[in-house]
Amino acid sequence: MSIPAAETGFLRHVLACNTASLPGNRVPFHIAHAQVGWLRPDFADRLGRVNGFRTGPAGVRLEDGAALPALTRDLAAEGWFRWRSEAFDVRADPDGPVLAQIDRGAVPAFGVFAVGVHVNGLVRRADGLHLWVARRALDKLLDPGKLDHIVAGGVPAGLTPAETLVKEAAEEAAIPAAMARAARPVGVIGYAMERAEGLRRDHLHCYDLTLPEDFEPHAADGEVAGFELWPIERVMAAVRDTNAFKFNVNLVLIDLFLRTGLIAGDDAAALRAALDRGRI
Repeated sequence: MSIPAAETGFLRHVLACNTASLPGNRVPFHIAHAQVGWLRPDFADRLGRVNGFRTGPAGVRLEDGAALPALTRDLAAEGWFRWRSEAFDVRADPDGPVLAQIDRGAVPAFGVFAVGVHVNGLVRRADGLHLWVARRALDKLLDPGKLDHIVAGGVPAGLTPAETLVKEAAEEAAIPAAMARAARPVGVIGYAMERAEGLRRDHLHCYDLTLPEDFEPHAADGEVAGFELWPIERVMAAVRDTNAFKFNVNLVLIDLFLRTGLIAGDDAAALRAALDRGRI
């Protein structure tokens, strides 16, 4: 899948994932005295008419974070977002204390932080570095059919990124737990992005997992249509010249290219600075 030459290059992916200008016209959302998210004005107005939420000069406030799951279920029934039946923790800061839980489908509408894990499934062969590439199933809600990491997913309520990695590795690629635990944390990538589903404020915990040459992943839960092992040069060309990969996968792969010296010089410095600026 090729795109016009003027729209190629690595940097465009970083810019595309940092399209949100906050606060912009968004309204702050607080749980008790901590700001945890940003709301579109129309959604803030709707929340102001729901028992439990209070509006004022400082935005919208929910005093009791424990009430959030029940309140959001009613809003999903009204069509403000799609209910996903998977709880995420709500924090004012990605590393701060848990203040509430929220359904995954409501995260973009409330503009709260979401935490995810992405794993570079690497194979080091005599003919060079290779990467396992997954293709998302065509019935996925977001980005169906796009290319993806061997393992990637949101961190559900109550789990750490490392625990989520082991869980997702088994479910998505049939990677044994002992093998998955060998994954090495290599950094965190953040961005704030306007998407059709709302505001994405994601923090991705990135890992490198070196796999044996004779290991082959298998789609275990139906979220992946299949896997292919690509030479790293082919992966780089796809990121640079196409939009074949899911939007945030590009950022994690660019980070991999930088860390392994596959992108060097002035281009590397500009890309690293752009990735770091996205950590909000």
